[in-house]
Amino acid sequence: MPSYHLPRAAEDMKRELTALLRELKDPRVQGKLLTVVRVHLSGDGSSAKIYVSAMEGLEAAREAVKGLKSAVGYLRGELTRRLHMRKAPELRFIADNSIEEGTAILRTLDSLEISSDGEEA
Repeated sequence: MPSYHLPRAAEDMKRELTALLRELKDPRVQGKLLTVVRVHLSGDGSSAKIYVSAMEGLEAAREAVKGLKSAVGYLRGELTRRLHMRKAPELRFIADNSIEEGTAILRTLDSLEISSDGEEA
């Protein structure tokens, strides 16, 4: 796969995986606010690392990753069908806590009071 196609393919995979997460019936995945943060596709397109984050925190993301690993065959098949791929990449799910970190940063920023002249109150 040419390198200029990789970013587009990764974005397409991210979009479709986000939709597929809502359809899974595994109790470890269902009912959680999961987000596919990033998809890193290898240079030849044979493998993909999918970073998954949960609003509930890193432990919820780790639990969801266990459910996603058990559904990897279904997810590969659906990705192949939906994206019209010749060969589906090997999927590797990784728990990520970037949403949790982003929320903490926003809370810190909200706690700071900035006056209209730009100085801290």
